[in-house]
Amino acid sequence: MKTLIALVLAVAVFAPTLAFAGASTDAALGLGAFAVFNQILGGVGIFGRGPVVAAPPVVVAPPPPPVVYAPPAPVVVVPPAPRYVPAPRVVVRPYPVYVPAPHRVVVREPAFCPPGHAKKGWCYPAPAWRY
Repeated sequence: MKTLIALVLAVAVFAPTLAFAGASTDAALGLGAFAVFNQILGGVGIFGRGPVVAAPPVVVAPPPPPVVYAPPAPVVVVPPAPRYVPAPRVVVRPYPVYVPAPHRVVVREPAFCPPGHAKKGWCYPAPAWRY
């Protein structure tokens, strides 16, 4: 009886059936397959590079190369020569006189006031509601 149950379970597990999944599961399976495909064809798969061989250790080092150029000359800083500037010219002129401009004249009367409005006081200073 145990073998029959094990056989039925094995057939149920390994039987080919259709997998119905959503779009997100299909996209995840597709991306996983693409990653495996890249691994096979890329770095570690069939067309991967060969083994990396390390360079042998150096037993006797070669002498350093000869010096091709000499070191630069030391920098000498010399203070600049003093410059003598003549005194500025003195120009004497009278103090300027300022004349203030005349004050502006502002007319606060309206240019046109319909008849009857001036009598009620609506034209000056501004039309407004009167309670």
